[in-house]
Order: sequence, then structure tokens, then C-alpha cells
Amino acid sequence: MSRLRPSLAALVSTVLIGALAACGSADEPAGQQGSAASAERCEQNQDAGTITYMSGYYWQASASIMEVIAADELGYFNDLCLDVELQPGSGDVSQNAKLIAAGKVQVGPLSEQDIMTSNASGLKVLGVSSYSNAGLDVLMTGTSITDLKDLEGKTLGHKGWVPVGVQAMLAEAGVDMSKVKQVKVGYDPGILPRGQVDALVGFVSNEPNQLKAAGEDVKVWEPTDFDVPGSLGAYSVNPDWAKKHPTAAQDVLRAVFKAYAYCAASEHVEECIGYQHERAGAESDEKHESAIWRTEVKVASDNPLPVRFGSVDPANVAALAGVVTKYAGQKVTPEQASSWFDTSFAEAVVDESNKVIWPAP
Repeated sequence: MSRLRPSLAALVSTVLIGALAACGSADEPAGQQGSAASAERCEQNQDAGTITYMSGYYWQASASIMEVIAADELGYFNDLCLDVELQPGSGDVSQNAKLIAAGKVQVGPLSEQDIMTSNASGLKVLGVSSYSNAGLDVLMTGTSITDLKDLEGKTLGHKGWVPVGVQAMLAEAGVDMSKVKQVKVGYDPGILPRGQVDALVGFVSNEPNQLKAAGEDVKVWEPTDFDVPGSLGAYSVNPDWAKKHPTAAQDVLRAVFKAYAYCAASEHVEECIGYQHERAGAESDEKHESAIWRTEVKVASDNPLPVRFGSVDPANVAALAGVVTKYAGQKVTPEQASSWFDTSFAEAVVDESNKVIWPAP
């Protein structure tokens, strides 16, 4: 079944209950250098030197970007004696993976499926965290499409490829893709309501919000509604760095998890968007960025992990291995995929009741 996205007003009123519970009190003020770490742990974290984080797409207010900006601004990295340098990524996933594998970047967002394809291509990156098994890739159609099979004989627009999650969703829906015309399009989602395409690939937090703001009514089809695995807010690290500096790897997650909860609280969204706007500059549309953040928070809240908050679900990894093998052209076994993830870092900073351990032990 299709699902029309809720109104922006509904998104604005939604609070990510799971994330707030995971992090305890989100109102705790930031302290001083090392105030959340013992002297020994502080020294260990300082030994890691400068830790370079690279975002997935510039300073967009997405999960795995927004809370890193906030953790820096709120002083959480400083509290844990971490020297974290934030750099913007261009949206080129392969480039980010190469930089992480080379050790030029220590931490960065990569989806679980991108972690698999990167490792299958010979790049060594380690997945350490995610917020949800629901992905952000979606397919939008006009309201006249009531079944995805209605796309047969029609035109689907994409940015150069159809994401594996969307491919899997279409397969689950029984769509014969040989009967669907695929065309590469630009970044204007208005081509959908103008009838230039009948379906358009996008991100649940981006194009649907743009179209809604423009007064356009579209249907949003989400792979998770078809039991297709994905990931949201997934972090990866350089494995050699994480092995050498385990407390630093843990405490980067500790800081961003705490910041995620802070920014997920409705009363702090405006403040956190302010941090994002300062970082992004004049090109940042605060209203749109707020919609991006609230949407992704809601997706994570509606699709919580069945394991500890911020960890990685082994069952989801195994399922994604099948999706990557079938739709990404790279054979990945569940056993291989499992070896490319390590849940110990996230589990070291979140207790069994899903609360972030703060200060660090």
C-alpha cells in the first residue's frame, strides 16, 4: 500500500521518544574540557590526536550530520577530551569511503549498504552504528498511481541510478522493470507534478518536503513498507584507527548520541538548526533544513532498532547482504557482511535500558 507523508505540522509536533529515552536528560549543559571523562580516559582520547569527521552531504540537517554539528557546538566533544575536526562531504559516497579507508578521515556517515559495497570493492571501512533499519531512499508518484505495477508503461526519473532499496521495493511489488522507461533527471522535483515523469526517486526528507511546501500533492512509496531493509544515520570508521584508539571511537559516538537526543527534542530543534545554519552559511534554508531534520527523526522514531539504540542490527545486515547481492552487482554473503560491522563501540556507550552513559566511565 502507498503511504502519503504526514503534514509538516504533524512532523513538527513529533518528538523522537526513543532517542530521548536513550540519552537520558537532554538538557544537561556542556561542561569543561574533560568534565565527562576521567583523567585516564581524557589522556587516551587526547592521544588519538585530531579526529577528522567528513559529512555525507555538506552541512545538510540530516541524521549523522546535524547531531555532529550540535555535538561540536554544545561542547560534548570537548567534554570528552576529543579534538574533532568537521569537514563537509560533497555527496560522493565512494570518495568518502576511500578517504575513510585511507585513514585521511576517521569517522563519517555511510549507509550499511554502502559499507558493504565499499568493502566488497576492496576498501576497508567498519560500520559501527545506525539509528534505524529504515532507509531514506523513496519513490514518489502522482496521486493517480494506486499500485506500483501501474508504473509499467510509464516513465521513472532518477539521478543516474535507482537505489537498491527502491529496486527491491519495485521487485516486491511485482513491477516488470523492462516495461518501465528510466531516464536520468536533474534536481528539480517539480518535474513530477508537471508530468514530465510519472515517478521520481528521492529522499524521504528532501523532495517530498519541497513539493509539499510548493503545494503539490504526491504519494511517497517507502521500501520499509514492503519489508525492504535499509539504514538511517549509520556511521563508519577507519578500522585501524578504531582498534588503536577504542575510547576515542566510543566517545565520538557517545557525544553524537547525546547531541542527537538533544536536537530531537522539539524545544531544541530551532537552536540546533541555528547551529547548522551558522555552519552552512547563507545558502541554508532554515525552514527546509528543519523539515529535513524533523522528517528523519520521525522515520527513526517510527522504525526503531530491535537492538540497543545506536547499534547495528545483525539481522538487518544479513538481509541487506541479499539486497546488495541482487541489486548492486556485488556478491556479498551474510557472513562477509557481518565481519564489516562491529557493535561493541555503540554498546559501550549505551546501557541495556537504552540510555547513553554520561559521563564516560
